[in-house]
Amino acid sequence: MIYWILKLILGPILAALWQPRAEGVENIPLHGPAIMVGNHLSVADHFFGALPVPRKINFIAKSDYFSGTGAKGAIARRFFRGAGAIPIDRSGGKASESALRAGLKVLERGELLGIYPEGTRSPDGKLYRGKTGVARLILEAKVPVVPMAMINAEKIMPPGTTVPKLGIRPRVRFGTPLDFSRYYGMEDDHLVLRSITDEIMYALMQLSGQEYVDRYAKVVKEELERAAKEERKAEKAARKAEEKQRKQEKGV
Repeated sequence: MIYWILKLILGPILAALWQPRAEGVENIPLHGPAIMVGNHLSVADHFFGALPVPRKINFIAKSDYFSGTGAKGAIARRFFRGAGAIPIDRSGGKASESALRAGLKVLERGELLGIYPEGTRSPDGKLYRGKTGVARLILEAKVPVVPMAMINAEKIMPPGTTVPKLGIRPRVRFGTPLDFSRYYGMEDDHLVLRSITDEIMYALMQLSGQEYVDRYAKVVKEELERAAKEERKAEKAARKAEEKQRKQEKGV
């Protein structure tokens, strides 16, 4: 109920301020379970991706969105749950198995499940290597798989921002459903899982027009964060050296 109330309220606002466009909505099944696989550019993906879909999409989301404290954390948890988000722990192992089970429950109810194979938001607008968990889910669920490509969402809410920018028109393209029935029963074969995942990422690349990078987005993010940290450290050291030099000059 909260999902539809939010959509009823936010839908006209998003449509009026950003005038989003959608293509290929007819590729989404009107009834029954299906997995919506998408690229992940921004938190705005959750909103603009679901806006043109006449059904509720239950997005798998990182547990950080639900672990905040105080009034702000409580509001965030209620909002994301109401918006159809399913919290998962991305640490791997038993946590990954738990995420798989949660996704299967959604599909067993005959609903739509949204998942971002990259596992995290792109740090620079490029498309990164997908994680194979989505392939396992596809083979166990045996349901239609619809690629969902977001375009321009990262320009509306770049990483680190909380206020969306106006004047940018987002688009979402829903591709032709992907058929992986030839792999049913092979969910324990890692080469099969990688093949399925790569096929999904190729479809998203074709739909979105993004440059593909055969590396995990999380690894690239960590490298960028370390580089930024080192740069700040160097700048701080340079300022200290300049200050020390000025003091020495004054002493002379």
